Amino acid sequence: MGKRLINIDNGGTLTDVCVVDGGSITHAKTLTTPYDLSRCLFDGLTKASQLIYGEPQLAALLQSTDYIRYSTTEGTNALIQRQGPRLGLLTNSPQLAARMKSEGTNAELFDALVGEGVVTLDLEVDDDSLSQTLLTEVNRLVSNGTNRLVVAFDGPEAGRSEQRVQRLMLALYPRHLLGSIPLSFSAEMFGADPDDARRAWSTVLNAFLHPAMERFLFNAEARLREHRTRRPLLIFRNDGGSSRVAKSAAIKSYSSGPRGGLEGTKALARHYGFGQVLMVDVGGTTTDIGIVNDGEVRIDRYGSVEGIRVSLPLAAITSSGVGGSSVFQVLAGEIEVGPRSVGSAPGPACFAMGGTDATITDVLLLAGVLDSSTFLDGTMTLDAARSRAVITERIAEPLGIELPAALERMESAFTGRLAQAVLAAGEISGDAVIAAFGGAGPMLACDVARKAGIHRVLVPRSAAIFSAYGIGFSDVTQHYQISVDGTRRDPDLAVDAALAELEDRARRDIFAEGIALDECALTYRLVHDDGTSFEASDPAVLKTREIGTRAVLELSVVFELPHVRLADASEYLSRQAVPSGNRSVLDTTAESSEAVVLPVFEVENLAPGTTGVGPAIIEGPFFTMKIPADWDFAATASGDLLLTDRRSA
Repeated sequence: MGKRLINIDNGGTLTDVCVVDGGSITHAKTLTTPYDLSRCLFDGLTKASQLIYGEPQLAALLQSTDYIRYSTTEGTNALIQRQGPRLGLLTNSPQLAARMKSEGTNAELFDALVGEGVVTLDLEVDDDSLSQTLLTEVNRLVSNGTNRLVVAFDGPEAGRSEQRVQRLMLALYPRHLLGSIPLSFSAEMFGADPDDARRAWSTVLNAFLHPAMERFLFNAEARLREHRTRRPLLIFRNDGGSSRVAKSAAIKSYSSGPRGGLEGTKALARHYGFGQVLMVDVGGTTTDIGIVNDGEVRIDRYGSVEGIRVSLPLAAITSSGVGGSSVFQVLAGEIEVGPRSVGSAPGPACFAMGGTDATITDVLLLAGVLDSSTFLDGTMTLDAARSRAVITERIAEPLGIELPAALERMESAFTGRLAQAVLAAGEISGDAVIAAFGGAGPMLACDVARKAGIHRVLVPRSAAIFSAYGIGFSDVTQHYQISVDGTRRDPDLAVDAALAELEDRARRDIFAEGIALDECALTYRLVHDDGTSFEASDPAVLKTREIGTRAVLELSVVFELPHVRLADASEYLSRQAVPSGNRSVLDTTAESSEAVVLPVFEVENLAPGTTGVGPAIIEGPFFTMKIPADWDFAATASGDLLLTDRRSA
């Protein structure tokens, strides 16, 4: 008997719920409620229960589910909007703060998160003098509104110096006061990273993100527990693994939703044997792009958060400020789209919820590609009159052009921005495939691919909720790092001590997950200063390796969860797709912009082996896709759509 799994992806505009029960997939969408994320979470779960049982039965759904995995943009949004605690930074060197502000947009973010809240401590004084300075400066910071403190020192003795400050602070302040003004120590959290500024940034970002994550996630976990769920809520992280709320660092929630899509993309790449697949996940506010080469996600050893390098390895995901809810405007006589987004409230003009801006949804509604009666699976009626009024006023009239020409130029601007984002993501091979998903991902994917010089597009069966679906490929994982000093008289003893510490930490953490360490797969890795590494499943093998002056010993712990399973390829007869209807669509490629009648194919009616040709429209429960002329499409055994540009044949 298969396991029932629930995967949830909380985005800025929509929250997706994907319930996997054996080969059956049920998905539901609900508008994200930023003022109370628990509301959209439980609204989505309730909708899913109604689809499964025929009526809302939330408790029955939750109690019959084996694992619930959750990803949220709450931390990402808090950082983008700079909505979080006021931080104070205690350091031993004014140069550390200067180095933190030295690159790109670092200075702006540093000023937003820390600003003037920097205290430089003299560590050459005795404990009594240092304690007096700490008391004076911390009280000053707190009086000025600081409610979280980060301690980050530089130099070879940074770890010992931070421990000294920690000891003095615990003596100065009762624990309940330190609980209300939490302390974070960079060496304690990211001590294996030799770069002091990068380690400090990682600690600052984690401290800033923590309150938003803690407040919502612990509340969500408590509400789920009231329904007597079988196991605690698991948080899907940006390293591709999942863990309990209490065992997840806040910084690892950043951009975790796109990583879910990338895990799903990796599974598709391996399943179909594609050499390179580019994830193009078009959400409401942003488009996230990642690359899978030869079945492996491209990882940056020191990942990037808001353009700042951090101490954690993260997937190389780039985000572009254009999505399905991005606003069109005329600037200097040109049509621009993004980065401003209308979100789910008030939404685009056609939502008729007070929005006065045009998005690609308004464009495709007026062009006839979208049908108001089927939008979002028929749960929302669109208002074409509002779209027409806004685009006429905001785009067509300022440019002095007719409405059809405005629609053509808006569509071209949108696909052009996405194609630029694809090309900027990294080197693209000649056999590359775009995996297009997200609510707006499939919509114009073929046009985007053609502009980027890519000839194949894969649209997953669950494209509209694919990031949530992809979370289902994750396991319970924990990762640990520790520095090893190779200059010691007996390097083997250094390795032994490091291994013992890592395994002790892993044993405690994984026990808190309700798992024994001997139930997990353990992988050890020795990483040298030059970036070269050696990996082994037997820690004894590491002792045969040369450590050098300094190295980092890593331990990865994996407890395998039930995964989503893709259908195996099978024998079937090729058959021609049969349209379910027709739709009059504005032909923006023609000089006269005349309306043409295109066949409409329902995704759920495309059995394995079904093929067809463009121009056409393919429609799923939560997405609509325009297939240009000269493109073929075919349904695979897994229900995915593979589209090929005939011009490249």
